[in-house]
Amino acid sequence: MARLYGFGQLLLASLVAAQQVFLAAEGPTTRPQCRGTKTREPKYSFTPFSFTLTDTVRYATSVPAPTATTTYAAPSEALITLLPSSLSYTTWSKWDPNATAKATDTDNPFGSAAWTALWEHANPPNFTEKALYSTTVSPTPIPSTELVLPPRDYFGPTDCYNFPEDFEFGVASSASQVEGATAEEGKSPSLMDILVQDDRPKAYVTNEFYYYYKQDIERVAAMGVKYFSFSIAWTRILPFALPGTPVNQQGIDHYNDMINFILEKGMVPVATLLHFDTPLQFYGSNLTKAADRPEIGYVNGAYQNETFPDAFVNYAKIVMTHYADRVPIWFTFNEPLLYSTNAKSIDHVIKSHARVFHFYKEELKGTGKISMKFNDNFGVPRDPNSEADVYAANHFNSLQLGPFCDPIFLGKDYPDSFKQTFPDFVPLSKEDLAYIGHTGDFLGIDPYTATVVCPPVPGVQESILDCARNSTSTYRPYCVNQTMVNVYGWDIGYKSFSYVYITPTYLRSYLNYLYNTWRVPVAITEFGFPVFSEAEMALSDQLFDTPRSQYYLSYMSEVLKAIWEDGVEVIAAFAWSGNDNWEFSSYDAHFGIQTVNRTTQQRNYKKSFFDLVDFMKARGVE
Repeated sequence: MARLYGFGQLLLASLVAAQQVFLAAEGPTTRPQCRGTKTREPKYSFTPFSFTLTDTVRYATSVPAPTATTTYAAPSEALITLLPSSLSYTTWSKWDPNATAKATDTDNPFGSAAWTALWEHANPPNFTEKALYSTTVSPTPIPSTELVLPPRDYFGPTDCYNFPEDFEFGVASSASQVEGATAEEGKSPSLMDILVQDDRPKAYVTNEFYYYYKQDIERVAAMGVKYFSFSIAWTRILPFALPGTPVNQQGIDHYNDMINFILEKGMVPVATLLHFDTPLQFYGSNLTKAADRPEIGYVNGAYQNETFPDAFVNYAKIVMTHYADRVPIWFTFNEPLLYSTNAKSIDHVIKSHARVFHFYKEELKGTGKISMKFNDNFGVPRDPNSEADVYAANHFNSLQLGPFCDPIFLGKDYPDSFKQTFPDFVPLSKEDLAYIGHTGDFLGIDPYTATVVCPPVPGVQESILDCARNSTSTYRPYCVNQTMVNVYGWDIGYKSFSYVYITPTYLRSYLNYLYNTWRVPVAITEFGFPVFSEAEMALSDQLFDTPRSQYYLSYMSEVLKAIWEDGVEVIAAFAWSGNDNWEFSSYDAHFGIQTVNRTTQQRNYKKSFFDLVDFMKARGVE
């Protein structure tokens, strides 16, 4: 029998067992909200008929205009001295693979010819941009006819809770999934442009958010949503990526204008520094390396490159110096596990994050919050009464989150599960842990679904460690059997697009696990749901997306229970995503709470957007 990972793991095992996700019940579902039922016979009578019961018109309420300005650091002009005095700013143009004229400044290592060479090296196949826009679109007010709430669903939440006064509710997006303008105004290639050579179609236009951002922000503000989460494209700020290379003035100006417009509409900007789009330079001359199968994640994000940490910190310093006075919430990395190639990748991520945290808090004197966004399809034991299955769940979760969260939030060494699986890990010294420890103001999590786990050999804990020692095991790196079926053979929730489930009760257990393990506030930084085959539906059917409404409202109901019944400090929830977007392989997985017509770029609000905002407003969220 294999030993558990110490007292902490024993405590987690008891926690998971205590919060059983399979609750025994006999008979029909109880109705605790009903104090009594009517048992007498009804009385029937005739009354005048009208259609008054069939329709009720309500409207969304937009975010009010700001009446005061809040800053979170000194203005950019005062912070510029924190950057190297040799830093230069320049602009570039647009790459057109069919252009006949060639750049002549071949003697400039960072000129137009060198910038063009980056795109020629990336060589994205079938590069065409059938875009509507080539400059920023001026916003127009949203007509009230678009803001009429849809018919209510018959069944809905029955809770009586409100969210805490300072709860942060918003929508989220990422640069590569919505911006478009792929090779315009100085942007250079990133991993997102390299992956297309791995049979992954690239949408070069996406949502044209780069030029259409004011209208998109206007639409979100009109719905009454206060927080707007986005990512900044590294390759727009530093086309040549590395320290000492010129800053793209157009990129700086673009995000400046976008942040200012978010504030102008009464909303709060939330910025992510790296959302999967690693610059081309970290893959060197052989771009096929980007398709190498990682030991840990799903994609080679090049974090293991020896030049990556210094380059990322340099990029972060430039961005924060320009925007930290107006942006109160920062994320350094988005879901770094998924793009970590090996143990060195994780070492680089947590140390780079810590350096950025210390720069922001100590040198820049920022008063906002900073953290990281993590992925983890919460592992739940197939049978909560099985010691082996509980052990497997703890192993699975600690291996996904522990390598980042233990050092960052607890100042604690890597978990045993990580060391056993990756013996080539980079050891953390006491000095490392003191520097990395407590460099997250809260824990950001993207909890889309849950995963049912048990050992590779059912009931045998030792089979997990046997797998960890065997580098060729088919169960690596997590060394558990992963399914979506519980011990009785039922799917754990409604299945959509092969991998996403409505699993609200597991979310509540998950929030308990996160808060009680790493003991910091928890922010739900992404959560969303693609309705099955929505891409094949008529527009009217796409808009009436009841399954997505059920997903959002059930999730937020469980968040309220976690806050009020379990004492878990949940501080935020950002819906993924504000619009249907490019999901790294196609547009078929529609996560958006607005539709996007790819030809006209017309947006339409979906029912779920209204339902989610109505739910939050009814429970005290501004």
